[in-house]
Amino acid sequence: MAKMWMIRGESGRLYDDFRERGVVAIGWSQLAAVAKPNMSRKEITQLYQQIEPNIKLGTAISGASQVWRFINEIQPGDWVVTYSPANRTYLVGKVTGGYEHRPELADIGMSLVRPVQWQNQEVDRDSLSAASKNSLGSTLTVFVVPDFALQELSAITNGTRTLPQPVVDAEDADSDPLAGMEVLAFERIKDLINSLTWEEMQDLVAGLLRAMGYKTQVSPAGPDRGKDIIASPDGFGFENPRIIVEVKHRKEQMGSQQIRSFLGGRHKDDRGLYVSTGGFSKDAYYEADRANVPLTLWTLDNLVRALIEHYEDSDSETKRLIPLKRTYMPA
Repeated sequence: MAKMWMIRGESGRLYDDFRERGVVAIGWSQLAAVAKPNMSRKEITQLYQQIEPNIKLGTAISGASQVWRFINEIQPGDWVVTYSPANRTYLVGKVTGGYEHRPELADIGMSLVRPVQWQNQEVDRDSLSAASKNSLGSTLTVFVVPDFALQELSAITNGTRTLPQPVVDAEDADSDPLAGMEVLAFERIKDLINSLTWEEMQDLVAGLLRAMGYKTQVSPAGPDRGKDIIASPDGFGFENPRIIVEVKHRKEQMGSQQIRSFLGGRHKDDRGLYVSTGGFSKDAYYEADRANVPLTLWTLDNLVRALIEHYEDSDSETKRLIPLKRTYMPA
């Protein structure tokens, strides 16, 4: 039976590269040049230690194992899935060939590649069961996806839906059960934020800006001409910096047209903040870079990082929207 493999490309940064090039890939550029199919995991681990003499044994074993699996265990016909944290979507495809060493792609983290036929339909994270979300949250770069998650992802991309009982393969659990907690918690916070209504999202962004030291005016429901929130030192928008905030709480990416529309109503002394939980297209980032007023684009990831950083200074209303608690773990 074909397996499904999760392949994380630079923590999701290579998601679009995977799709555009029709591949999955991993880095470890120094190992990629010397690792061969006839080597054991132990031999690749020893090579890793020779290349990086100061590396911790556990790190060497984990990295070597993932290189070994990418070269030896993934087979043509197997399924693969990769994740975009920015878009909160999964891309599902089928491996169509063997691995290749691609030194010319080492600089972008794609030293070892396999060709993949990607399916057109992406899978929204919010459409998955909690069990599948959790099983796909490991911090490993290469791991086998449990059968129940494979079936659910396949059912969604095929237009059907089944929710089999979860059975997790212990072989693919993290060797350190705490190792993935930070990443898992980050994704869970994103899940909480994504479940908010648009009005609650607007209030969350305004509350976060207050925690950062600004006073805010929140626009009432209705046409606002691109001004959901005005943040400023005095609360009236008379003192600079006067930050005009647009909040879009939807699954779709914002494109260049939306950015141009937002910029069209700005004054030369304004500062812009555009928050989109669906992320932004490449053209949108280009439009923001060339804007005639300073403009910052916040994805859901940016929002979560800012929330974590300023949570202790947030007011009770903001904490009510996203209740969090501090947890300490060994460093």
